[in-house]
Amino acid sequence: MFRPKIPTMPQPTGLVTPSAAIEPTTITPAAALVAPPAPIAPVPSRPAVQLTPGSALALVGGGTAVVLVVGAVLVSMLLAVAITAASVAVCAVVVRSLLTRR
Repeated sequence: MFRPKIPTMPQPTGLVTPSAAIEPTTITPAAALVAPPAPIAPVPSRPAVQLTPGSALALVGGGTAVVLVVGAVLVSMLLAVAITAASVAVCAVVVRSLLTRR
């Protein structure tokens, strides 16, 4: 019951033939088949990104907007958690007072 059962490899039944015949091939050197490649002109590097005063101002404005939006979302989530905790605490006090009167 506690011993693992190891599956046995099934033995082939009948005559087994190879699936494909393997024939030897001759190897030819690659240098004889391919001519030397023509020299390739170097690819010009991409120009560096240049920030103009207008685009820098747009980046700063966009970053500020993102920070303000994310901050507002986080503060609202914190406020929601605080309000929920306060309401649960008030409910606990009311239930406790109702139970002690009996």
